[in-house]
Amino acid sequence: MLGGALSLTVNDAMAKYLTQSYPVGQVMAVRGLSILILLITCLFLMDNLKALKIRSWKGHLLRAGTMTGSTFLFITGLSFLPIADAISIAFVAPILTTILGIVILKETVSWQRWTAIIIGFCGVIIIVQPTSDAFRIAALAPLGAAAFGAARDVVTRAISVSENSISILFSSMLMITIAGFITYPLGWHAVKLDHVWIFIASSLLVGLAQYLMIEAFRLGEVAIISPFKYSSLLWAILIGLLIWNDLPSKYVVLGAIILIVSGIYLLRNESNKEDDDR
Repeated sequence: MLGGALSLTVNDAMAKYLTQSYPVGQVMAVRGLSILILLITCLFLMDNLKALKIRSWKGHLLRAGTMTGSTFLFITGLSFLPIADAISIAFVAPILTTILGIVILKETVSWQRWTAIIIGFCGVIIIVQPTSDAFRIAALAPLGAAAFGAARDVVTRAISVSENSISILFSSMLMITIAGFITYPLGWHAVKLDHVWIFIASSLLVGLAQYLMIEAFRLGEVAIISPFKYSSLLWAILIGLLIWNDLPSKYVVLGAIILIVSGIYLLRNESNKEDDDR
């Protein structure tokens, strides 16, 4: 999980760097196309193209749509905000996932979990500071990305019974790539030769991160493994300082700590609930 969190954070840093030279849609399209080519090539060499079989088209479309919205909004947020700020705000995702689980999946939630949800939203308010002069409208982008990401996780949970991870990844990346190419008429820039390796490396990191996280959850318990994904904030602070000389404010750090604590509680509570159901 630590490796997966590091891979995703480095990938986010690459995306932020690329948005300084290219529109968000172009970054999505080129990176998405690279991932699709790598994925299909690997499946072909392994003689496993049948892994792309789709059983629930509706589920895949819903998942791909939410993934596309999350990707667009998060990269947009990265283009305007320090990387640590964007990632901190996105930590609200587990809280939103719990709420959507209540609304869509009709899950029951104890008063302890509701308390964690409310405390988590207090953390968001501290980070975003909606009533202060420090408020930035760009902060709404990673917040929206977290909402789409929560919906994506709920849909994934619903369709994972009948669909395999590879087909889910493929359909989502396909829609992200198509959505990115739709923005071509809005104006793209020629890709610089020294940026090609960044696009390729970003694609590889996404694949590596997904693999490491899947393996982490397969080999370890959710309640123990999940909290380590919050190490991405430490990586983000270090990368932001080294590359952009950015340091998060005390409000971002405080809000992130509150979000992490409430998120870990919700994840552990969810794991305990699943154990009780067995």
